Amino acid sequence: MFYIPRLAEAKIENSLSKQKILILLGARQVGKTTILTRVLKKYHGTIFNLDIEVDKARFLIAKNLSPTDAIKSLGSPQVIAIDEAQRLPEISRIVKGWFDAGISTKIILSGSSSLNLLDQAAEALTGRNEKVFLTPLLFKEIISTQSWFPSISSQLRKPPSDNPMHEQVYSLMMQDLVYGSYPETVTTEDKIQYLLNLSADYLLKDVFQFGTIKNPDFAKRLLLLLAHQVGSEVSISELASNLGVSRQTVEKYLDLLEQTFVVFRLGAYSTNLRKEVAKSKKIYFWDTGVRNAILKEFNVSEYRSDIGILWENWVIAEFAKYNALCGNTSDLYFWRSRDGAEVDLIVKSGEQLQAYEIKWSSRKAAGTNAFTARYNVTPLTITRDNFLSFLSFPVP
Repeated sequence: MFYIPRLAEAKIENSLSKQKILILLGARQVGKTTILTRVLKKYHGTIFNLDIEVDKARFLIAKNLSPTDAIKSLGSPQVIAIDEAQRLPEISRIVKGWFDAGISTKIILSGSSSLNLLDQAAEALTGRNEKVFLTPLLFKEIISTQSWFPSISSQLRKPPSDNPMHEQVYSLMMQDLVYGSYPETVTTEDKIQYLLNLSADYLLKDVFQFGTIKNPDFAKRLLLLLAHQVGSEVSISELASNLGVSRQTVEKYLDLLEQTFVVFRLGAYSTNLRKEVAKSKKIYFWDTGVRNAILKEFNVSEYRSDIGILWENWVIAEFAKYNALCGNTSDLYFWRSRDGAEVDLIVKSGEQLQAYEIKWSSRKAAGTNAFTARYNVTPLTITRDNFLSFLSFPVP
């Protein structure tokens, strides 16, 4: 199978040199098991998948032994990776006991939901863990696999007229925009069927497991509404009314969708409650292919009616994926004044602000002067012609 090198590999390997438990998080199908298998080839390592009953049974036997005997029963590996770790609620207590006993084996917990791993395991492992987030592929990772990439890598920040492979870059971007960047989506020939299967069932497996209302139809109807509202400020009351449920139910399922890495929310940036929107949120999909699969809209055309909001979601998701790779060192927002001026993306790193307008065409963004006047920051405009200048992120 064709493997696309991941920037997260270096972070995982670096973590293995530290006296910490590594928690690797990401949606289903983003390649967690693949990257662990690849990294562990360099070590005497073993992977246990708690979705597999045989692996789970063997692990449950080991947990009743002393830490030293437990590791021996598992083959005394240099590294133990426990995949889908959220399947065992007591996992944090077990590995905490092993870690505190001073075993030399490195422990990796991997899961497709932050619900248990971050809210419970990480709390029990405070001071003992390091987290790495694996997202769908960054465009930088995809473009780096192209045979022609080395010849243009030094020209990525130049305008299209100076890039001899501009048409190839544009075509690759359009494919990514429509089909998304899950590893198998990029490598398979039957992209549409894969995405339909992914969005219909597999991606939502954890949502159905953790939700007290085990209603697949409800989750899918909610996702359909969200897919139509990408880039808009979301009204929980309106969603609840359309779905015929309470606000609390909608909030709960939004939390589940966020904690299982299907969607993410941008809050409103504000330092002046009288003049700026402060409580609103926008919702975006981590992967535009998943969003398009929910809508069953796979038209690879710059003339599709939703091209503007699709482009906005894709660019913001690229920033969000890179931020996750870096350990969420920045905060991402949108900005809107009560007079209607708006900026699509605000990136706050410490005290530093960066602002971006995201436009499919190169037309001048409206409403940015108000932000500049208030914060002395001029928003930059990201278009289909200059996006490589902004997405050619350095390796963290």
